Amino acid sequence: MASREGRRHHNHRHHNLVPLAALISKEVRSERLEKPTVRYGNAAQSRKGEDYFLMKTDCQRVPGNPSSTFSVFAIFDGHNGNAAAIFTREHLLTHVLGALPRGLGQEEWLQALPRALVAGFVKTDKEFQSRGETSGTTATFVIIDGWTVTVASVGDSRCILDTQGGAVSALTVDHRLEENVEERERVTASGGEIGRLSIVGGAEIGPLRCWPGGLCLSRSIGDMDVGEFIVPIPFVKQVKLPNAGGRLIIASDGIWDALSSDMAAKSCRGLPAELAARQVVKEALRTRGLKDDTTCIVVDIIPPDNSAQSSPLPKKQSVLKSLLFRKKSPSSNKLSKRLSAIGFVEELFEDGSAMLAERLGTVELSGSGHGTPNMFTCVVCQVDLAPSEGISVHAGSIFSTSSKPWQGPFLCADCRNKKDAMEGKRPSGVRVA
Repeated sequence: MASREGRRHHNHRHHNLVPLAALISKEVRSERLEKPTVRYGNAAQSRKGEDYFLMKTDCQRVPGNPSSTFSVFAIFDGHNGNAAAIFTREHLLTHVLGALPRGLGQEEWLQALPRALVAGFVKTDKEFQSRGETSGTTATFVIIDGWTVTVASVGDSRCILDTQGGAVSALTVDHRLEENVEERERVTASGGEIGRLSIVGGAEIGPLRCWPGGLCLSRSIGDMDVGEFIVPIPFVKQVKLPNAGGRLIIASDGIWDALSSDMAAKSCRGLPAELAARQVVKEALRTRGLKDDTTCIVVDIIPPDNSAQSSPLPKKQSVLKSLLFRKKSPSSNKLSKRLSAIGFVEELFEDGSAMLAERLGTVELSGSGHGTPNMFTCVVCQVDLAPSEGISVHAGSIFSTSSKPWQGPFLCADCRNKKDAMEGKRPSGVRVA
């Protein structure tokens, strides 16, 4: 599993707060005239009634400024009931946006988004678990801002990208214990037990599961009856699409248990988004039957002038695999434009670490300013903290005196307990009703 290799190299810049009118003016001036059109469709067949989805195209980075509009698409595949899926659909977006600093331009907002997604996922999980319900859910959460696509996911719902020339790329990682060695090692190191279901006579059947609870996933939202080592910290990947755009297919495992990523993409090429989603579901049902809830969202990110076609990608798959994703460097602006023009997807960010401290980064007290988290607010739940209350996310223990008190971001006591429980340092304080 890719976890730390693709982390973005940040040059931390601190700015003074700017008036809203000036920010809107800046947004309007910098908005690309060639901002793509987003068209989408969805289809589903229900067996257990535990799949839920979100499609929202009218979100705004700057409230009241139409040029700052972005779109959100998500799938939540619930298990052990639908409560966690419904709760996550209703609250996750709000929690992610609440973790973003105010007054950011588009580029800064996109750079801050991966950390805000981690904080939003953890806060949603923490709040749902406080209800004392044992339901759980996957979450595959996609934010589209212009040509930039950011995907955060826990569980085994998947998002793939199909670009011109037939190159299909995964934007998520499946958090299945059966398939992910790194996740198995993390869960056992944190105190979880992994094994297959035993039947009469001692024979073991089915996929690897985490005990207690018997969950096949290593990451999810909810699932408090399984253990806190089943973490809600998402894999996050951010890419910039070429000028030719691309198609996203976001679907629950009812699709992916029946179709490979390539099969799903090929089954619906040439169809508009709504018909494409129906075709993917139809193909999955034809292949496997309705054995699980089956939900699919197709999102087409289309150039505003459809007649302006970029050059086709090279046909040799060996060339595609080595050149499809190009990582960004500080001096790559001109190269980025050239790659975009000829149809390459540029990778901006990728991180799948399950360690909260690694994902939230470091903030120096002297550097707290525009574009950084408020030093006296819990970075996860956003509650205000007195200067003496904050506990560094990097502290080795809640009682540790070895960490530097000025190194943030900081956590409240409840979120610190949550972090320790996820790392196997203490049992969860939440009781199951």
